[in-house]
Amino acid sequence: MRNIIYIAIGIVFGITMYKAEAASWFRIYEMFHFQSFHMYGFIGSALAVGLIGMQWIKRSEKKDIDGNKIVIAPKEKSIARYLIGGIFFGLGWALVGACPGPMFVLVGAGIFPMLIVIIGAILGTFIYGKIRNKLPH
Repeated sequence: MRNIIYIAIGIVFGITMYKAEAASWFRIYEMFHFQSFHMYGFIGSALAVGLIGMQWIKRSEKKDIDGNKIVIAPKEKSIARYLIGGIFFGLGWALVGACPGPMFVLVGAGIFPMLIVIIGAILGTFIYGKIRNKLPH
């Protein structure tokens, strides 16, 4: 039953992203050329919802789906890791015209060449997982 709920939430999220044009290459192009506020507003509202949600979880001692208390540990601060990761993420986003969420939305919308991008993202994640411990912190 839980998987059905997750699938339903994913479908609603995908429809919302598609209808809000957050998966539109043209909207992303406009964003990177500072021609439209549309995507900045979308990202800003997602950031606000995430910030409020994380603070609510931290302060109210919520439990996960298995009944365990959710513990959100502070992240290690490192300029280099965020700078390098942000550059790779931004380059991929600018070159492909989609970040990870919209990639799946675009496949659902019938843009099947995005499957190549998804395979590349999965491969990149796999490689990072293999070399992660060898990278400087």
